[in-house]
Amino acid sequence: MATHQQRIVALLSGPDQPGLVAKVANWIFQQGGNIFHADQHRDDEAGIFFQRVEWIPGTDDLEAEAQAFRDLASSELGMQVRTAFSHARPKVVVMVSKISHCFHDIVIRFKEGEMPGELVGVLSNHATLQTECERYELPFYHTPMERKAKLASEAKQLQIIRSLNAQLVVMARYMQVLSASFLQNVGCPVINIHHSFLPAFAGGKPYHQAYQRGVKIIGATAHYATADLDEGPIIAQDVSRVSHRHHVMDLIRQGKDLEKSVFARAVRWHLENRILVYNNRTVVFD
Repeated sequence: MATHQQRIVALLSGPDQPGLVAKVANWIFQQGGNIFHADQHRDDEAGIFFQRVEWIPGTDDLEAEAQAFRDLASSELGMQVRTAFSHARPKVVVMVSKISHCFHDIVIRFKEGEMPGELVGVLSNHATLQTECERYELPFYHTPMERKAKLASEAKQLQIIRSLNAQLVVMARYMQVLSASFLQNVGCPVINIHHSFLPAFAGGKPYHQAYQRGVKIIGATAHYATADLDEGPIIAQDVSRVSHRHHVMDLIRQGKDLEKSVFARAVRWHLENRILVYNNRTVVFD
């Protein structure tokens, strides 16, 4: 019997049909496995069934059992399926510019073992945080982003990301728009974090703009990056209420707190294989 820590995680999606949950559970039982956690969701409008199931396998050959389950799900159940292992530690690259609150927060969470992954490098278009990366003992790659040489800079970034075998890239307030070419060639998902004032308060000093308009709610959004700017599938969001008693600095402080927590939540959910993407939306088994 495999150890408690060695579990298989499967994410399934496809046309809903009677008996799906029972068939999945029965197959795991027949292999001598034990379900550790299971959750499912049905999109009533689209008629699509989603499930996340995590189980302790009945043998020590996790690869073979995961492959057998994928065969079952695709051929017999007609489902799209992705499998992973709970003990896997995907390699993660952080992209950051000068704004550092999300960067420091996510690095510390990795250093403290909160994230089921390995932070392997930091890419930045500025050298501002190089000393901080040295203190964290993280490889730092300075890739200046000149407007006339953006494609060349992105090509260098892609080369670094590939050399580090990154399986996830996270934008910790990386203040550059990633090109469609970059996203098509990066070879792994990219998660972005930003305030939730868009598109109402675009551009510089969004919290000052919000203060001038007397907003009553501020928020943060984490999403997968796509070629359509800030329109990728949303993973996590949160809000905080403010009033006329709050000054601009209060809004900025609360906004930073929201950005840090929402960003961390999204990264953790991804690394724990809790997210299914469909039709530019997500199902998150949190």
